[in-house]
Amino acid sequence: MASVNKVILVGNLGRDPEVRYMPDGSAIANISVATTDSWKDKSGVKQEKTEWHRVSFFGKTAEIAGQYLKKGSQVYLEGRIQTRKWQDKETGQDRFSTEIVGDRMQMLGGRAGGGGDVDFPSQDSGGEGGFSGGSPSGGGFGAASGKQSGKGGANAGGFDNFPDDVPF
Repeated sequence: MASVNKVILVGNLGRDPEVRYMPDGSAIANISVATTDSWKDKSGVKQEKTEWHRVSFFGKTAEIAGQYLKKGSQVYLEGRIQTRKWQDKETGQDRFSTEIVGDRMQMLGGRAGGGGDVDFPSQDSGGEGGFSGGSPSGGGFGAASGKQSGKGGANAGGFDNFPDDVPF
């Protein structure tokens, strides 16, 4: 039987991304994303619960996250849950850390000076590493891999290039 390990989150960053570089030059970005559920209890009082998620991006997506995401940014992301085992340096005990390894990121909301949503697929997910989307004028945020296809530019492809499983 097949199994699925898929996470989809829409939330806000709790702090600026932390970007590190490996000895081979590849980037790793760690972000903390808050998702909030709200409901009314039996007495009609609004209740909220915020859940915090640790997310790691690798490669070009990590560089883009470090460059464009800031504390408070709203982001849509897809990834998988991963648990790592490590030893505490002080006690020597085994510790476990569960995080989300991000495969895909889309910045939501506008930016100062206008613009729209920008989608950054990771290199691991088979994407080009560039972006699709951008501002209506085709400006976008700059080419992530030397390839830029704003909505008004050449090779934009219109709505025919969007996958059928768009989550909104």
